[in-house]
Amino acid sequence: MIVSTINGLPAHVLLVHAVVVLVPLAALLAVLAALWPTARRRIGVVLPGLTLVCLILVPITTSAGEWLERHVPDNSYVHRHAELGDGLLIWVFLLFLLTAVFWLLDHIGSRSVRLGEVAARPVVRPLVSILMVAIAVVAVVQVIRIGDSGAKAAWHGGFRH
Repeated sequence: MIVSTINGLPAHVLLVHAVVVLVPLAALLAVLAALWPTARRRIGVVLPGLTLVCLILVPITTSAGEWLERHVPDNSYVHRHAELGDGLLIWVFLLFLLTAVFWLLDHIGSRSVRLGEVAARPVVRPLVSILMVAIAVVAVVQVIRIGDSGAKAAWHGGFRH
């Protein structure tokens, strides 16, 4: 299902605001959880839940963007924005995967002896934490790059200095 318009406006223009807010918020919470144990306990399942919401929103927003791309004048700024936008899904997927694993590390020890043994290894949590922080940073950088290219696509030649 492709969402093309919402209340007469291109859906992409509205949906992108959710992605621009929620992906960096999820990344910030991931960094806090990785670096601050008190925050990790308070954030809990909200973190993988939020990244799951992002994982659902990104392809919907991208799909709406593809519809919009077919309905605006053809230019290189729009193509660049679309290319960058298509690349966000992998970073959000990796962020979701790592936040889910990170959360599970706190909850599997008592439920499964075999998984608990893996989780108890001293290298597992630091490795997942480092990867999670790195992917969070990349996801935010990608959102900024995509947003910048989208602004150029929308406003190039649209106003006078």
